[in-house]
Amino acid sequence: MSSLVFFNYRGAKLRYSFVSHLSDAFERHGINFFLDNHEQRGKDLANLFVRIEESRIALAIFSTRYAESSWCMDELVKMKKCVDKGKLQVIPIFYKIRARDVRGQTGKFGDKFWELAKVSRGDKIKKWKDALECITGKMGLSLGEKCSEAGFIMEIIKEVKIVLAAIGREGKEHNYVSVLKNKKRKIWNCPYEPVHYKRSNIQKF
Repeated sequence: MSSLVFFNYRGAKLRYSFVSHLSDAFERHGINFFLDNHEQRGKDLANLFVRIEESRIALAIFSTRYAESSWCMDELVKMKKCVDKGKLQVIPIFYKIRARDVRGQTGKFGDKFWELAKVSRGDKIKKWKDALECITGKMGLSLGEKCSEAGFIMEIIKEVKIVLAAIGREGKEHNYVSVLKNKKRKIWNCPYEPVHYKRSNIQKF
């Protein structure tokens, strides 16, 4: 599986915990991915846009701190543009945050978003809101506050493999975008034994 998966996320704390475990799982399953290190300074955002264009899948990992970063939001806008062109499949990951708060810019997510909006241009804010509406409306996965992450990570791996397999079967970039379009967002149901994970433990909204 050579197709690239782009990780879009915010924060060193997340990078050294959930994202680190997720990337380890990707490596074990032989899935090619790119990690955007937001903490590095002096990087050219255009270079990351190229990485997004090269990718076939992007994981938008929403957390309470996500919207404090204009960098994250600009990447999301770029991802939406690629989705609109049929070049990218984005899977939203709601990490210990409610999907409706991300979509409507409310709760803790909204607090960060509107703080950022106060120092941003109106046209940029509109693009951010449009991107949030687009991406959060797609099939995604949600992890609750007190849930184990092990099974949740395996579910992400499974969903990514579904899309990668579809890319391989179709052989045309514009065909795989619809693979997951009819699925609804899922929420991880916190099984007591993550190692015994079964798909029945995933509930639809």
